[in-house]
Amino acid sequence: MDLQNHVKTLRRRLVHVSRRWTVEEYNSLVMFYIKLLPKLMQVERCTIFLNEVGSDSLVSMYGTGLEKNMIEAPLEGSMVGCVMGNGKSVIENDLHEKNGFHILADEQTGFVSRNALCVPINSVTDKRILGVVQLLNSQRSTGFSRVNCEELEEIAKYLSISIESILLNEQIVNITDAFDKEVSQLELAAVREGRFIAESPAMREVLDLVAVLRDTPVNVLIQGENGTGKELVAKMIYEGTGGDDAPFVPVNCACLPESLVESEFFGHERGAFTGADKTRRGRFEEAKGGILFLDEIGEMPLVVQPKFLRAVQEQEGCRLGSSEIISYDVRLISATNRNLADEVRKGNFREDLFFRLFSVEIEIPPLRERVEDILPMALSFLEEVNVKFDKKVTGFSPSLMTLLEEYSWPGNVRQLLKEVERLVALTRNDLLMQVETCSRELRAFAKDHYVEDSQQTTNSYSLPMQVMSLEKRLIRKTMKTANGNKTQAAKLLDITRQGLSKKIKRYKLDL
Repeated sequence: MDLQNHVKTLRRRLVHVSRRWTVEEYNSLVMFYIKLLPKLMQVERCTIFLNEVGSDSLVSMYGTGLEKNMIEAPLEGSMVGCVMGNGKSVIENDLHEKNGFHILADEQTGFVSRNALCVPINSVTDKRILGVVQLLNSQRSTGFSRVNCEELEEIAKYLSISIESILLNEQIVNITDAFDKEVSQLELAAVREGRFIAESPAMREVLDLVAVLRDTPVNVLIQGENGTGKELVAKMIYEGTGGDDAPFVPVNCACLPESLVESEFFGHERGAFTGADKTRRGRFEEAKGGILFLDEIGEMPLVVQPKFLRAVQEQEGCRLGSSEIISYDVRLISATNRNLADEVRKGNFREDLFFRLFSVEIEIPPLRERVEDILPMALSFLEEVNVKFDKKVTGFSPSLMTLLEEYSWPGNVRQLLKEVERLVALTRNDLLMQVETCSRELRAFAKDHYVEDSQQTTNSYSLPMQVMSLEKRLIRKTMKTANGNKTQAAKLLDITRQGLSKKIKRYKLDL
């Protein structure tokens, strides 16, 4: 998949991973440090500053007696800016006798800063500095020592975990907002009700073709494996055809007994054959002015194909037991899981009918060939099934998400829906669905082909752990796509080659 689609899929996964957590929960955790540190370090005030991306200042995200974002400290000319710039802790006693940004800050807060201690908050995942934690005293006798500095540096290591979680969560929210504005309604429409998820390039091409065919009244052949959504595509085309009053008449050719096929399509008069106790219109008549959808057209018996050809070609026919000509005015949309051209060569399908059935062919790829659609589709099904079963299952565990993407899905979308229904039915409310509750087929596949990163990652709700697991899976998959070429893989992941090498080394990936 191209980079744009890769990023879209990553964003959607991150939204799913963060669903169990909220910014408020992380805020509460950091506020705990704000309340604890003054007591623990015997100081009067504690403030946490975070660097705003693209800004030349640090913002006081939290602080004793401060409103959020109350103080903006410049990166140059302030104590916290100095710590942010060089990553080194600073102790300043007798601060009230010195000039600096702290004087302006004191005017804003009404606090007299005499002694200050600032230490960096270092990222737990890379070498970035996330922000600064500052302690303040107003009493001359309570200056800070090197021992105090070392104690605060140790505390900052644990504080960084909470801070980085907040930043990740807020970035995910921002990405999601931007993503929602960019993606069209058609691409985000539900799989059911005649629409389906289309994240993959192949399915977006199908949707583009559908948009054109809505306004072009040509006959269409839709080819694809069972369960790929052929009838859904047909209904999408129908939505733009002939207005609300135009009929959509589906017929499954594989379900019709050969003796009744002709009566089904063309109708019959009363007494035309044994059991015909009343006159009945055929499917061609019922579909007049609309669409006749012929599902599994490759199963149509050869014996009825000549009369069917005339109906398609001349748009007219007559009921069994009658010579009256009836005009049809029907648009045909056919679907099959067979290769009709091969069936023609084998003599199982008339060549002349083959060429009259359609002017445009739509090929729907199987689910295994459009992996980008699997998780968005599964999430869409989860929402539907939760409503259907009156449940509140939270989502998919990371290991289950990986399994869903790696499984081949021989039954395609229909099988995926069935699997989600099973998982929801067997999972308690407010929990993540797990591999252990999958069907026998998926469990067997998982046992033979899938290896979890760790049980800890599978069961943990920790956002950093979830993101780490996600990064490891994406790196493995992208390196496989790039045939081991780190430069190409880095481009696909939209990071530098050096950054990719560091992640591979950090995660100890055996590629």
